[in-house]
Amino acid sequence: MVEHENNGWGLPRHFRDGIWWQFIKTLSRSTVLVVFSVVLIVGALFYTRMLDTHLLSRDSSTKPLLTSKIYDTRPFLGHEIPKNPHNQIEIPLDCNTHNLTKSCPTNYPTTKDNDDLSPSATCPDYFRWIHEDLRPWAHIGITKEMVDRAKETANFKLVILNGKAYLETYEKAFQTRDTFTLWGILQLLRRYPGMVPDMELVFDCVDWPVVPMDRYSGPDAMDPPPLFRYCGNDVTMDLVFPDWSFWGWPEVNIKPWDILLRELKEGNTRKSWLNREPYGYWKGNPEVAETRQDLMKCNVSDTQEWNARLYAQDWGKESQQGYKQSDLASQCTHRYKVYIEGSAWSVSEKYILACDSVTLLVKPHYYDFFTRGLNPLHHYWPIKEDDKCKSIKYAVDWGNSHKEEAQNIGKAASNFIQEELKMDYVYDYMFHLLNSYGKLFTYTPSLSPEATELCVESMVCKAEGREKKFMMESLVKGPSNTKPCTMPPPYDPPSLHAQLKGKNSSIEQVESWEKSYWDKNMKS
Repeated sequence: MVEHENNGWGLPRHFRDGIWWQFIKTLSRSTVLVVFSVVLIVGALFYTRMLDTHLLSRDSSTKPLLTSKIYDTRPFLGHEIPKNPHNQIEIPLDCNTHNLTKSCPTNYPTTKDNDDLSPSATCPDYFRWIHEDLRPWAHIGITKEMVDRAKETANFKLVILNGKAYLETYEKAFQTRDTFTLWGILQLLRRYPGMVPDMELVFDCVDWPVVPMDRYSGPDAMDPPPLFRYCGNDVTMDLVFPDWSFWGWPEVNIKPWDILLRELKEGNTRKSWLNREPYGYWKGNPEVAETRQDLMKCNVSDTQEWNARLYAQDWGKESQQGYKQSDLASQCTHRYKVYIEGSAWSVSEKYILACDSVTLLVKPHYYDFFTRGLNPLHHYWPIKEDDKCKSIKYAVDWGNSHKEEAQNIGKAASNFIQEELKMDYVYDYMFHLLNSYGKLFTYTPSLSPEATELCVESMVCKAEGREKKFMMESLVKGPSNTKPCTMPPPYDPPSLHAQLKGKNSSIEQVESWEKSYWDKNMKS
């Protein structure tokens, strides 16, 4: 018979003689009860987890019920893209075989089970402009005659058939604009295999749009040609498409957007807004446009101070010196950064907006695919085109005396770039634009004798130097595990009118403040 000691615990002698009992005797009864309760709870949770694992590993007939929403039951917030539980499929890159055969692989996936893809977020609001850009063809469709007329100024035509791309080149573009535009479309086909419809896509890589609206208006006018390019304006009908620099710009050492976006985010942390130089900063090539040459008159000198620090960029010298003075992530050093167009829109806009600095945006004449989603006084500060110096002077003075409001404008712009212009959304914009465009075809796209198949191998395997490096860095490894973001509906006329009116009202408000500022200074 085991001897017990009536000590209030009622435990046998061999337990009471052990080292653990010696420790427990130092504790109060309430402390021991709390510890014992915690042990019971942890044990119950462990048993429940083991039971779930056992049930999930049973035959497939139980899986649909048990695994539904098992990975993430949180609701989608804003533009959040959910994490995906599926394994990523990678498409191999085989330059050895391609160099021998000079042909594209035949094992590319050209279909994907959309039911297997995870749900996606709602697209950013600027995607709604896709509906507006395609409106001229919404009711008449796209005919072969229209597409053929788009060739007049184009650099190339890309035909997509059954998920594969075929290229017909008309004229080589400046630098590698056409090369990296084509490379970007190939990455889209790898990301969403079999999801991009058959089409013929005619592309012009020159900056300024060339399809005038007034030429194709009226009862006797011809139907407009669908011509793709990087920017548009209010009096043309060109279809805007993400520019080549999202996949890299080797000639000026601008890295692919995924990499550069991370570097810009890190560069923002090197110097807080309050510790930055309290001036407007711009660095670029002033020779490409009179408006930029006019901007240079606002530079600081011995006789004037317009609160601007402006620098001419010598790309030839930069190339020789290894681009040491043109690192974009190192240029977030001023509280204000000026954006001004060149011969047309400029790719620099996204880099300037990403800097946490207040973007001083000289009145633009052109837009690219995302800038119509920007709002004055929220994402940027509007600057007069015909009175730049005074306008910049006032903007900087206002910001330096309204520091919190100015910081909020800079932060809103950089948040927009980081969250709504991430590479996922660049691809999704391309997808929705081309998907909507392809649905308008009234004929079956076909190949001309001059068309040749284009694939990743036919581009990257023969590339060299920085061009090859940027291609490899921007290579889409395989199909996406999430669906493209969900398109927002088109604008109804009243809401579109209200949005445009709101932007104009904000700009007019700034001009009114500016006028009062200078009227007061002239009198004093």
